[in-house]
Amino acid sequence: MRESLPATITLVLEPTGGTKERPRPKTAQQLLNQLGIRQCTALVIRGGELLTPDRRIEPGDTVTVRSVVSRG
Repeated sequence: MRESLPATITLVLEPTGGTKERPRPKTAQQLLNQLGIRQCTALVIRGGELLTPDRRIEPGDTVTVRSVVSRG
């Protein structure tokens, strides 16, 4: 019997540190679009690897979205 993977991902938001479960987007760009974040203002990271907008996000992944905008 094949174990089914969850249809969600774990999302970690930095620098706020919030963590939540979300329905899985297909790509890093779709994730940013769902969050209302422009691509040039955040990094999408999985397991220490930066994801380009076209990279797939798999069910069960833990993905970090890190804000890179300077606030001063």
